[in-house]
Formats: sequence, structure tokens, C-alpha cells
Amino acid sequence: GYQGFTRLRPDHQGYGVAPWVRRTSDLRHRRAVLYVHGYVDYFFQTHLGEAWAEQGYDFYALDLRAHGRSLLPHQLPNDVHDLATYAEELDAAAHLVREEEGHELLVVQGHSTGGLATALWAHARRDRTGGRLLDALVLNSPWLDLNRPWTDRVLTTRAVDVLGRLAPTMVVGQLDPHYGAWLHDPAGGGWTYDLSWKPVNGFGVRAGWFRAIRRGHAQVARGLAIDVPVLVCTSTRSGPADRWHDALDRTDSVLSVEQTLDRAPLLGTDVTVVQIPGGVHDLVLSPEPARSGYLEAVRAWTNHRLGPAPE
Repeated sequence: GYQGFTRLRPDHQGYGVAPWVRRTSDLRHRRAVLYVHGYVDYFFQTHLGEAWAEQGYDFYALDLRAHGRSLLPHQLPNDVHDLATYAEELDAAAHLVREEEGHELLVVQGHSTGGLATALWAHARRDRTGGRLLDALVLNSPWLDLNRPWTDRVLTTRAVDVLGRLAPTMVVGQLDPHYGAWLHDPAGGGWTYDLSWKPVNGFGVRAGWFRAIRRGHAQVARGLAIDVPVLVCTSTRSGPADRWHDALDRTDSVLSVEQTLDRAPLLGTDVTVVQIPGGVHDLVLSPEPARSGYLEAVRAWTNHRLGPAPE
């Protein structure tokens, strides 16, 4: 259930909040997981919390500023001009889970843009004075490069790097709607969520946000030094993002699997990559058996790297 929120320092949109939710349970485990959603997204995958609880972890989820539960009337949805801005709410959430809630071990799980943001945050918080913030990083289809032709990856990126400074709120693109349309369609993915927070057509891609994303991608390309074990999970196959097709139910039709496989080893010195046959972009929203295959891959990896959760 909903638990509370952190009031954030003003950014370019003014004041903000970062709500967090926790799976309520009579049991309090010594281990916890913190989930961070993607772009045009928020936390609604309650079955993910159930899966972690069965493994012996208390489950928390954070809605990043201007996303989902945190979206305030004066804010442009999902708008941020530097991914490092998210460090404030990620730091606060990690402190909450570890210090205030008293958990000894923390796994951070990030999806898509949340995977990029948490990877950059884990890199920035390595060797942190006063103790480690997280013990492992689990990435679900992390967005590590731009799934577009060379002209967009290079030339458009250069143009938007300038435009993002001069006119950061200018809309320069639109979210491809096909995966979202399939996800919410009762005859497709069949998932129910708030379309005002996760609309099929998105909110418009703004220049300042796109600039921040491409700068994050460039940082990954140069190589990170995350100092905890990292699990990167992705589908085995990509599908086209720019049109409706018959394999939306068994491919990542948002990102390039090949790009993810290429960039994943650059995250740190201890990176494991697992591909999930039949997985969609958000692996935890995949049809069966891919959904259970993903959850089992995460369970097996965390048990292997961190040991089984104590009773």
C-alpha cells in the first residue's frame, strides 16, 4: 500500500515529491528490494512484490519525480534535464529502506529508463563513505543506447544536445504507441493501469529530457565502474518499435536487444546477462511462460550471488 513521500528540493520545475509504496506484510524481512520504473511509467506491477516477498525480501517501489503518484499540477510529466537529478530520491529511498526501516541488505531493481538511471546512480555512489547503499543491481531491459538509425544516434543527438540547452521543453518527438497499446489491450497484454500516468502515446519527447538520456547513454558507452554484482535481463529478440506486428507478445518492441548485450559488460566488472525467451520489454509483464522465467532467473541469481534470504 501507499506509505509516504519524500519532499524534494526544487529543480527546474519547482518543488517536487517522490512517493514510495511498500508491500504491507506482518513479516519484516532483513532484506529488501527497491523497484524503479521506466519512462512514461510508474509502479503498478504488484505481482512483482509478491514474488520478492516469497523469496524473503520486503518490497518497496519509488515513483520518480514527475511520474505517476509524484506528478504534480505544475509539472511537465516525466521531465528532467539531468539523470543525476534522480539521485536525490534514490538516496532518500535507500536511506529509508536501510536506516529507517532497518534492512541489512538492499537490492535495487530498475526497468528501462529506470535501469539507466539506477545504473548511473550506482556508479556515482560506489565507494560511498559511511557504507554501501546497495548490495546488488537487477536491471530489467535497461535502456543503454538509442534504438534508432545511425543518423538519429549521432546527428540528431548532436542537434538535440544544443536544442536541449536552448529550448529544453520543446517537444522533439513522440513515443511509439504500439507496445503500450498491446500492453493495455484486454486482447493483448491485458494489464490494467492508470492511462493518465502511463498513456499509450506518452507525453511528448522533450529536448532537455532527450539530451539527458543521450548523455547518460554516452556515460555508459565510456564505461561505468559499478562495484556491486549486476544482473541484466533482456528478451532474446527485438521487434520493430515503429509499427504494429504479430510478435508484440514475445519480443522487446521498444529497445534493441543487441544494443543491450553490447553495452551491458560496460556497467562494471561483475555483470551477468540472462536472456528470457519470449520476453517483452517489461519482462515482468510478459505472457507466460516468459514472465515466470524472468522471475525465476532473478531468484536464482540473487540466491547464488547473495545467498538465500534468512528465515
